[in-house]
Amino acid sequence: MILQYLDFEKPIIDLESRLEQLRRVDDGTDKNLREEVAKLDKKIGKIRKEIFSNLTRWQITQLARHPNRPYMLDYVNHCFKNFLEIHGDRAFRDDPPVICGFAELEGERVVVIGQQKGRNTNEKIHRNFGMANPEGYRKALRVMKLAEKFRLPVVTFIDTPGAFPGIGAEERGQSEAIARNLLEMSHLKTPIVVAVIGEGGSGGALAIGVGDEILMMEYAIYSVISPEGCASILWRDTARAETAAEMMKITAPDLKKFGVVDRIVQEPLGGAHRDHKAAADALKVALVETLSALRHLSRQQLLDRRYAKFRDIGLIKRKAGGNG
Repeated sequence: MILQYLDFEKPIIDLESRLEQLRRVDDGTDKNLREEVAKLDKKIGKIRKEIFSNLTRWQITQLARHPNRPYMLDYVNHCFKNFLEIHGDRAFRDDPPVICGFAELEGERVVVIGQQKGRNTNEKIHRNFGMANPEGYRKALRVMKLAEKFRLPVVTFIDTPGAFPGIGAEERGQSEAIARNLLEMSHLKTPIVVAVIGEGGSGGALAIGVGDEILMMEYAIYSVISPEGCASILWRDTARAETAAEMMKITAPDLKKFGVVDRIVQEPLGGAHRDHKAAADALKVALVETLSALRHLSRQQLLDRRYAKFRDIGLIKRKAGGNG
């Protein structure tokens, strides 16, 4: 995989290129060369740490959309075993952007559902850039109902700019399919853990985002609309997307503070795209711990807890003694 740099990473591009050159010629016999490699590596780490400790919301948005970022299937391959995909919604067709199936997580059988963007041009076209049609959401719901029937936990992976807005999708009931999933997931009688791994956009994300616990990768975003879409509506100028991103507060720390997500999963320094395995290992730990905690709840406790969780989002709590 060819590493692609973002604009704010420019201070380390030349240094990493120089480090790679030194490592190629280092045969382990030149002490001075080894010392220079170690010194340069330390310098790069320090600069990277400084950059990533002060990222803007727009820079985090760019990281969430990074073309080398691990996608749903990357996490499935790293975190789960014996994945068996299920196709079709039993009504119209199979929708490639939405992937569903059975798998094992640390010996426990689970149902996995997620959105896949596609890595290269052919995959992107096949997966429709991660934008699902209504049949994709109906497939997801069909598999959720199987999970409920066999009392299996559901793990969903959110990574989409939004539901596909095409004419055919609207004719086949895009909004109804999303609304149906919101309704059914709100009272699905089995544990649901949601992981926002990249870009969580609008109802297309929320259609598989109603869960008992919401995990979010450190450099993911989650919002009702993209910054570009927001800027287009407010100012009729998509060039102001950076300003919109700051106003919308769409990053993991923002959403944790608001109670929208429950846990932030830390990524490797520099972002998940730099080390897929490390990112997957961190998410796997979070998934196992979260499912373990939910396993002890009864079905009614799950439903009551889930209802209260989403009712509390956006609730303004006034301080005692405050006015009005």
